[in-house]
Amino acid sequence: MSATRRQILSAASALGAGIAFTGALTEVFAGTAAAQDHLGRAGYGPLVPDPNGLLDLPKGFRYTVLSREGDRLRSGEGRVPSHHDGMAAFAGAGGRTHLVRNHENRVTADIPVPAVSGLTYDPEGKGGCTALTVDAHHRVLSERVAIAGTAVNCAGGRTPWGTWLTCEETEDRAGTNGYTKDHGFIFEVHPTDPHRTGAVPLTAMGRFQHEAIAVDPRNGVVYETEDAFEKPFGLFYRFLPDKPLGGVGSLRAGGRLQAMRVPGVADLSTIRTTGAHFDGIEWVDVPDPSAAATPTRFQDYGRGGITHAQKLEGCYWGGDRVYFVSSFARSADGSAADHYGQVWRYDPARRRLTLVVVFGPDTDVRLPGESPDNICLAPSGGLMVCEDGNGAQHVFGLTREGEVHAMARGRQNIGTATEPEWGEFAGVTFSPDGKTMFVNCYTPGTTFAVTGPWRR
Repeated sequence: MSATRRQILSAASALGAGIAFTGALTEVFAGTAAAQDHLGRAGYGPLVPDPNGLLDLPKGFRYTVLSREGDRLRSGEGRVPSHHDGMAAFAGAGGRTHLVRNHENRVTADIPVPAVSGLTYDPEGKGGCTALTVDAHHRVLSERVAIAGTAVNCAGGRTPWGTWLTCEETEDRAGTNGYTKDHGFIFEVHPTDPHRTGAVPLTAMGRFQHEAIAVDPRNGVVYETEDAFEKPFGLFYRFLPDKPLGGVGSLRAGGRLQAMRVPGVADLSTIRTTGAHFDGIEWVDVPDPSAAATPTRFQDYGRGGITHAQKLEGCYWGGDRVYFVSSFARSADGSAADHYGQVWRYDPARRRLTLVVVFGPDTDVRLPGESPDNICLAPSGGLMVCEDGNGAQHVFGLTREGEVHAMARGRQNIGTATEPEWGEFAGVTFSPDGKTMFVNCYTPGTTFAVTGPWRR
């Protein structure tokens, strides 16, 4: 979330939004059978201004502030770190929910993740994760450091065995920015017993500017996106673990990292027709996953090269396929073509890659509603999209029919009265029972629990 985003959503007014896209939008909801009965009912009405100036929601919805940066951690380990980012929710006993929350801190972070013995990778790293446990009434029962000493923890993904994989969106080496160890790794984080996973980099999964992951629950293959900030842009990877679906710590056993090659396609941005598909997708071993001498996207993949794409970010598993998002592409940055967003689907059984949705460029870039970032599938129907751009910041709901509605609007002004500015949203996720939406405001770091008539 450090690079400038392109706008792909637009709001028709402060109360609603429209979207320009082509393609089978139903694809982005694949695998959510519970959602199908509710899709098509766009919106919960206009947003109601919050008298407390934190979060506007539709009538009937309410929020609870779970945590704010600068407050004291319940564990006594220090203060709640800044830059709340990707997050996941896990089921606990007795109606409890366990949250694991990323902190995308660089060396300049206002409030670093406190160093804790046994949980700190690099003493000079300011990022990491915190873990919260809340009861059914959203009372915070515990809040503690889950991993520290990492850097620029952006997104990640959950595993089938109930842990969180946190991703470092950097490839800084030891000696850069004061770091004492190389960065750019994935780390496993246990939501309730972080010492069980510790601070061990999963080096075989590659060292690059990680964004998100998705795990095939059938065979344990891990798909990874790379959000590289300059040309050549990132790759789409898969990791074949030596101990697939082996449970907590099994990814440390290693495996093979491979990059996707679409024969005849060097840059995914050049594909503009929804429904376009490519069979015979190839997976090429990454010569040096540790990137000891050369970043993985620069390495020699032999005859045919490798396939790149700008702004590879969201990644999730749906049904029997994996979906990944290119947030935008700009020829001015070095991309082969321009677009305002793509959603791709990869079918492992058929080795087929399909362009599902193309956003814009008919979107009015002057209006609010730009730069979708973190996404999640809502159990009550549709997709929730976090906004990360300029101007007003929202969480948008999106139905499979393409109807867009504002679900929440941030009200915490981090600018001035004459030049207001609002922090982006991140980490949207739902409780296991589907009754609560958890979401972060990146700055000032704030974690909300939102409840209401989701199944109305």
